[in-house]
Amino acid sequence: MFEKLIEMFSYPFMVRAILVGVMVALCSALLGVSLVLKRYSMIGDGLSHVGFGALAIAAAANVAPLIFAIPVVVLAAVLLLRISGSSKIKGDAAIALISTSALAIGVMVISMTTGMNTDVYNYMFGSILAMSSSDVELSVILSAVVLVLFVLFYHKIFAITFDETFAMATGVKANLYNTLIAVLTAVTIVLGMRMMGALLISSLIIFPALTSMRVCKTFKSVIINSAVISAVCLFLGIAISYLWGTPAGASVVVINIAAFIIYSIIGMIKNIKNWPLT
Repeated sequence: MFEKLIEMFSYPFMVRAILVGVMVALCSALLGVSLVLKRYSMIGDGLSHVGFGALAIAAAANVAPLIFAIPVVVLAAVLLLRISGSSKIKGDAAIALISTSALAIGVMVISMTTGMNTDVYNYMFGSILAMSSSDVELSVILSAVVLVLFVLFYHKIFAITFDETFAMATGVKANLYNTLIAVLTAVTIVLGMRMMGALLISSLIIFPALTSMRVCKTFKSVIINSAVISAVCLFLGIAISYLWGTPAGASVVVINIAAFIIYSIIGMIKNIKNWPLT
């Protein structure tokens, strides 16, 4: 088995998948902590449906998928914030409204143009082979930008995550940083869809954060642990996909589920040990 793992790195498409996958996993994990704590974790699912619609239109128009999809999903993320900020339509309803609309448009475009071909299947369920060299270059650059921006504005993001009202009272422009989080999430979602698929990409945002919260108690420790968990699960998922021929996206999610169960057990054991004696 060890020889096969070494062999895996001899294939350029596997190296590309691991490189992009780890970068996207790190971005997803960092952003996921804030989204989960703000109870906005389903934004990933909603934006992935928007991404599918955008990719379907790009395929029908024969234009570069990422270059077309990223601005569309970013616009949807900003629009989502504006809609959910109104008193008439709240967060979960706004996500459902935009995601189902985009998914329906994507399906209609596909049915009237290319039909259910391999590219569409890859957008839905993900594929390691779906990423070209140009996709990899763009994905690595944008992922690096997301990571740098998160680190630069870490303290502001921390402030609006835990107490947005207090942060605004101290002069933090909460709307600006909420928009920043939404935009970074949108970029991350589109970059990860090529490998994870529209149906599974939101798992990269939700699972690492929830898993690390089973054991870690501080924001910084949750952030660091989430990044490690996400990267390790991504690598193990791709390795399993290579060794046993399973779908890459589903393999990554299954490993994340296993990690969540293990951390939950560890958290329960810690709580039992810390239980006060009466």
